[in-house]
Amino acid sequence: EGTVASVPPQGGRKHPQQEFLQVDTANILFICGGAFAGLDKIISDRGRKTSIGFGAIVASPEDRRTGDVFRLVEPEDLLKFGLIPEFVGRLPVLATLEDLDEPALIQILTEPKNALVKQYQRLFEMENVDLTFHENALSAIAKRAIERKTGARGLRSIMEAILLDTMFELPALEGVREVVISEEVVSGNARPLYIYSEQKEKKGNVSA
Repeated sequence: EGTVASVPPQGGRKHPQQEFLQVDTANILFICGGAFAGLDKIISDRGRKTSIGFGAIVASPEDRRTGDVFRLVEPEDLLKFGLIPEFVGRLPVLATLEDLDEPALIQILTEPKNALVKQYQRLFEMENVDLTFHENALSAIAKRAIERKTGARGLRSIMEAILLDTMFELPALEGVREVVISEEVVSGNARPLYIYSEQKEKKGNVSA
C-alpha cells in the first residue's frame, strides 16, 4: 500500500517549523530483521503437545534447532513477543534464516575482503610479524561461537581474547617473525607459538 509520507529531516519535536520531505513509498520494499531472542520459546510453547500417563513422551524444548522452530512462526507469536498489531499487520511475509554452522563461520572468518583473520594479520604486519592460524584453530573458534550462540557477531570477541596478550607483548620483543595459533591456544591449554628469525621456536612466555 504505497503512500506519500511527510518525513521531518531534522526530527519532528525539536524543529516543528521545518519543511517536510515528501517520500513516495509506493516502490519501496521495507525489510525488518533481528535476532528476536526469546521468540523461539514462545513458538515452542504454542506448538508443544502435552500428554500424561506412563506412556507419555516428554520432549525437551531444546530437542529442535532454533532454525526449525522459527519456521513455525505465526503473527500471533510476534504479538506475544511484544510487537504492536499495527506493525505486525504491515509485515505480510515472514522469512527465517538458518543458524550459521561451522563451515559458514570459518568462511566468514577467512574469505571476505575485511575478514577478521585478515584484519588481525594486517595488525601483526605492522609489527613485521606473520600471523598464522591452523585449520583446527579456526574450527575451534567457530565451535566456540556456536556454543555461545553468538553467531558471527561473537567471532571478534573470541579472536580478541585469544590475541590480546600477544598483541600487547609483541612491541617489546625482538626477532619475532611469526606467531602461530593452534587449537590448543584457542581452548586455553597453550600459549601462542613465537617463531624467531634465528629459527628458534619459543612459547608465548618470553622467559621460555
